[in-house]
Amino acid sequence: MLHDSKAFSGFSVDDVPRAKEFYTTTLGLDVGEEHGMLQLRTGSGNTVLVYPKDNHVPAEYTVLNFPVADIEAVARELTTLGVTFEKYNDDQDELGIYRGQGPLIAWFKDPAGNVLSIIQDSGTGS
Repeated sequence: MLHDSKAFSGFSVDDVPRAKEFYTTTLGLDVGEEHGMLQLRTGSGNTVLVYPKDNHVPAEYTVLNFPVADIEAVARELTTLGVTFEKYNDDQDELGIYRGQGPLIAWFKDPAGNVLSIIQDSGTGS
């Protein structure tokens, strides 16, 4: 589903095996593991590093963005896979998609509490 997305970033987690399960099974990414760290391989050819950190504190900002062609369809699919979208303001619809100023976007968290997003981008193939 998000395999071809042009994701970007690198960030820490508190539990690498749990993160690997989430990124592989829930998000459908190609995930490698080496030296105790994960490499998230995205459709853009980028590799996003996910590394363990004993005193990990979840990022309070978006650390990883997944551009998608149909945000509503992806939000529904992720919801069926157990993803819960964050509700930050009243400009978000029932799916959690922000419909205020700027692009359509919906935020969710990985198992370590880091904020991720799906963001509408009509130029993607996902």
